[in-house]
Amino acid sequence: MSNWIKIIAIAISAAALIGACSNNPEQAEGEAPEVAENIPTEGPPTVENTEQPAESDGSGDMLPEKPGPRIETTGSVPHTQIGVQPVPPVNDQLFRLAFSLPGVERRDTIVSLPGAHGMWLLDSVPVVQPQAIVAGREFAHIHPDGSLHAPLPFERALEVQETGWGERHPWADEREGWEGFVMLYTPLSFEELEITFQLIVESYSYVTGEPLDASDFMSNEDSP
Repeated sequence: MSNWIKIIAIAISAAALIGACSNNPEQAEGEAPEVAENIPTEGPPTVENTEQPAESDGSGDMLPEKPGPRIETTGSVPHTQIGVQPVPPVNDQLFRLAFSLPGVERRDTIVSLPGAHGMWLLDSVPVVQPQAIVAGREFAHIHPDGSLHAPLPFERALEVQETGWGERHPWADEREGWEGFVMLYTPLSFEELEITFQLIVESYSYVTGEPLDASDFMSNEDSP
């Protein structure tokens, strides 16, 4: 009989300990907390799992590894590249393509350093991810050296960083909606430009909900 009393006492003590470790009485009774389908609205997202997804939600094909050494950046704000010189014909084509997207107007940036060009969405263009826009309707901006900041779905942003086409902004984990905010590195060839422009189109589609095909805007006649 004394053994049974000891067992019951141990069980009661264990139950009390579990309840004390939970701030939510309902969770203490074994009910698992609900998990949000979207990125949490409080605190930075968990990024330990950097495995590339088989398919990026709302994006194009998986990215190849970017050739050459990784671009060096400040790693802080202002978030800029170090020692990169754009190739003039490639840079010209980048700007032409970026501002050929429907409803995108070229304006002086309202969020970046002087000299950057804001990609401003006209009022006629829908916005389905307003939290991903830094300010106004400037969903992205291009620096004079051809690097640019733009929002992408979180998993696609991780893929961009892993494959060397860009990196997440230093404040990406500090503000809701910035989880996929990346800097895309300067394309230094027309082959690299194809990937960069594809990602710009994906950013546009992510923010507006309007699916576009990058190939519809590419023109071989502009390549050397």
